[in-house]
Amino acid sequence: MPEIHTILDQIDSGAMALPMFQRGYVWNRDQVRALFTSLYRGYPIGTLLVWQTTDASVAKKGDLPAPVAPLSLLLDGQQRMTSLYGVIRGRAPEFFEGNERAFSGLYFNIDSETFQFHQPVMMDGDPRWLSVTSLLAGGEDAAGPILERLGAAGFNDPAHMGRVLKLLAIRGRDLYVELVTGDDKTVDVVVDIFNRVNSGGTKLSQGDLALAKICAEWPEARGRMHAVLAQWGGYDFDLDWLLRVVNAVLKGEAPFTNLHNVGAGDFEQGLKLAERYASRALGLLRSRLGLDHGRVLSSRLAIPVMARYLSDRDGKLNVAEQDKLLYWYVQMALWGRYSGSSETALDQDIKALAIQDGDPLDILIERLRIERGRLTVEAQHFHGSTRLARFYPVLHMLSRMGKAQDLLAGLPVGDLVLGKMDRPEVHHIFPKAQLKRHGYDKRQINALANFCLVTKDTNLKIGSRLPTEYFREIRDEHPGALESQWMPMDERLWEIDNYLDFLEARKRLLADGLNEHLASLLHGAEVGAVPSGSGAAAPIQTHEVLGGLANEEEEEILVEVNDWVIDRGMRGGVFGFEVADADTGEQIAILDLAWPDGVQAELTAPVALLVDEEPELTALASERGFRCFTDVAAFKRYVEEEILEPEVRRG
Repeated sequence: MPEIHTILDQIDSGAMALPMFQRGYVWNRDQVRALFTSLYRGYPIGTLLVWQTTDASVAKKGDLPAPVAPLSLLLDGQQRMTSLYGVIRGRAPEFFEGNERAFSGLYFNIDSETFQFHQPVMMDGDPRWLSVTSLLAGGEDAAGPILERLGAAGFNDPAHMGRVLKLLAIRGRDLYVELVTGDDKTVDVVVDIFNRVNSGGTKLSQGDLALAKICAEWPEARGRMHAVLAQWGGYDFDLDWLLRVVNAVLKGEAPFTNLHNVGAGDFEQGLKLAERYASRALGLLRSRLGLDHGRVLSSRLAIPVMARYLSDRDGKLNVAEQDKLLYWYVQMALWGRYSGSSETALDQDIKALAIQDGDPLDILIERLRIERGRLTVEAQHFHGSTRLARFYPVLHMLSRMGKAQDLLAGLPVGDLVLGKMDRPEVHHIFPKAQLKRHGYDKRQINALANFCLVTKDTNLKIGSRLPTEYFREIRDEHPGALESQWMPMDERLWEIDNYLDFLEARKRLLADGLNEHLASLLHGAEVGAVPSGSGAAAPIQTHEVLGGLANEEEEEILVEVNDWVIDRGMRGGVFGFEVADADTGEQIAILDLAWPDGVQAELTAPVALLVDEEPELTALASERGFRCFTDVAAFKRYVEEEILEPEVRRG
């Protein structure tokens, strides 16, 4: 059993490293403190799993010196060893990928025998707080001066010597190591072993497996992909999504298994094509439809299809072809094409692009028409009562496509948007407080038809005034501004007592406006339309969608919780996770914040945080396999006690 300091020396020499398929460092300070607390108290901290290989071609992370064979690669124990190295050496190891703050500045209190990260006000000037790095890096030579300073400050407890020596002993703590050896242990075999033994850690997804094989031949692949994703930061895409795009343009298929036999050179070329044509697709969505950030991008899985279509034509589309592509995107998003068995539907659509007989976009649109019966929006499709409803992004699209005017500026909202910090704000046409005082319920108050997009300045100036007051000012000062935002012009509907009638009238105007703009994208073509008197339209959904954000306060709570999870080294959740009917594809519920693959992806049960929601939503989510939390404190306890603490023992 090697001692901790021996393994750290092996890391320095390059004799121990990380295989390229390992993810980066994800622990947080709480986990590092827990690890050192366990070591100090003599508690077990688990076994390391190490792959020993003489294959010099095996890709490893970091710019490490060439070791004397065999090379040892950590399969299980990366988080523990990285934390130990970071604290004891005072720096990150060469193979490090992550946030060094997680292990920087750990201190130990010689009286209370507790570990804390540096807090200047509490620790500076108090000799009882020892820098763990200074002591462990300096070894026995550092112990004497520390004890002398304690004695000079009047702390002469004989127990202090024992505690310093006990802390020093961490360096010599034995670690249990299990070896994986043999010429038959190829990268493929070891990746399979990694997944089997790592059922309590961060398991590799199918996307990770595909990327692991690529990285074995092209070690820079992961870093290059992160650089590509960085340019689309506002959309919050991940590596799996980018792999989908690469797969689409390179192989013309969706399943990640199709990438397993792709060589590094081909993958690198596919990544360049994916970057080029995904950028073109996003540029169209941004400039023509106003979908300029992730919260209004209805379906991320449409981008691989669009990228493949663009790639097949070398990016050379005329205006009519661009508009037809946008027409397909909007229709696909409205009816939830990828809300059910997404990979199956995605694979079908990507493969359809290879059909030579006719325009493949016509085939995709016709497929939607067959599923829906009629690609026409009706007023009742705007029944939603949350900013997470499927039709919410329509407000952004309509505002940008139709040149909706800001209500007070009298200029198109899109022309007033200068950047990320100046995005349009959601404005309640009838103020929330006024509606609540008049007895309207939460769903009525937050109906989609009560939303419009304005600048922040306009939102503040209108404040809590009713339409009976500010609508008349807008009508007189900026003729056409109200109509451009699809507002009913019957003044009786501006009265708060007629609010529900206002909603119905505006739904009709929004539906008409959307249908008009969709038709304009087809330039007079009849693609996807059902001839009069033929075909059965899918029934219009009239039931209310369960769940969704009710107000900005709820959104702030969810954002804080999501940031809290990310700060602890785990992936963020999905805001407004959609639950669709398995048969019709209709949106039936919205989970405020969800982790459909678990907070630790693919390891824990799907989790949902539901803020101030009806019991019916909790029951529905539970039926779909989600572990539901309606209390933020309870959710955080779950993360800390059932995920973070066990992760310390198995990291």
